[in-house]
Amino acid sequence: MKNIIKSMLAPVCLLAVLPFMASCETDTDSNPTLQEPTSFVLNTPAYAENNVYDLANSETVNLTTNQPDYGFPIVTNYQVQVSLDQNFTGVTTIEVPEGIRYTTLADSYTQANMDVNVTQLNNAIVNLYQAANGGADPSGIEMPVYIRLLAHVNGTDLGWCCSNVITLPRVVVSYIAELPAEVYVAGPSIRGGSEPKELGAVYGNEGEWYGMVYMTAGSSLMYGDAETQTTVPTEVDDQASAGASATADGVTFANAGWYALHLKMTIADNVLSSVLTVYPGTAYVCGIVCGPGSDGTGVWNDPNTEWALTAPADASGEWESPAFAGNGELRAYIKIPGLDWWRTEFTLYNGALYWRDADISSNWAENVGAAYSVTCTAGQKLYVDFDHDRGEVR
Repeated sequence: MKNIIKSMLAPVCLLAVLPFMASCETDTDSNPTLQEPTSFVLNTPAYAENNVYDLANSETVNLTTNQPDYGFPIVTNYQVQVSLDQNFTGVTTIEVPEGIRYTTLADSYTQANMDVNVTQLNNAIVNLYQAANGGADPSGIEMPVYIRLLAHVNGTDLGWCCSNVITLPRVVVSYIAELPAEVYVAGPSIRGGSEPKELGAVYGNEGEWYGMVYMTAGSSLMYGDAETQTTVPTEVDDQASAGASATADGVTFANAGWYALHLKMTIADNVLSSVLTVYPGTAYVCGIVCGPGSDGTGVWNDPNTEWALTAPADASGEWESPAFAGNGELRAYIKIPGLDWWRTEFTLYNGALYWRDADISSNWAENVGAAYSVTCTAGQKLYVDFDHDRGEVR
């Protein structure tokens, strides 16, 4: 999957000074105040000019810095930012100049001598390169890399500033295919095109996600991370007569309707590939709310058409279940053919759909928590807004 880099915008510090209490007993008027520096010095490694940084075969990259001049020693938090754009040089503000791409690595450090996480650095450079070069693989290419530090007073939102930029002139990276932690879909017919929608992870099946979408005729969707959805799947399997196919705009749907999506990603020979299967959109309730059943524990047939939710005409409406026939805990799911119902189960948590992510040997209340368990009464119904993934029993 090609990822577009997410730049972290650090908040601009609005306070110029920070008072520190010297003692509860005396006040000598010597309490230090925090100065707000505009920059500080990141040292270029002595061996950088003649050294090749082969990140796939390195344990760390060591960086050293001088603490920003806050007026007195104080624990400082440092974050590493990396760019492939030479215009990064000379940028001293913490805002993002237009046209400049960089990545802030996930790890942070509180020592001025830091061993940078080389896997994070490698992956950030790969993603930056792919973003600028149409997804091309940069493995083995020797290239210059630009690095700076972002600092602030540790544990506060004060003292933000950037270091100078240093150049590592000879860096070699390797593309390492990874399954994403989360997957989002987006398109003009999903939440009105206003925001992406997160898919649920198929419980117990690594590299699989699912969700329900309404697609207008001729509309398309893409998927990716929370910030950017760009990837067209390797393969589209249309099991819903949706007229779904991979196009330059993503996955395009010729026919309008509600569709259940099942996305499966795999890695082979360091290549990430994916298959998006499109099914007719169906969802069900089961268990004790459907009545006691033959053994008194509920009705657990999968699927049971008598307990299917009725779909609305479009994304603006709510799905509606039949009136419950029994009292007890809500159990509901999106049906993905070929998967056990409990792998795509959901409950309601603070009004939002919560996808099952735990072993439930008894029920939501006992195995996950009371806040995740919805108690229902005979005669009530489940109403779901699958466009925004929220619901209510009433």
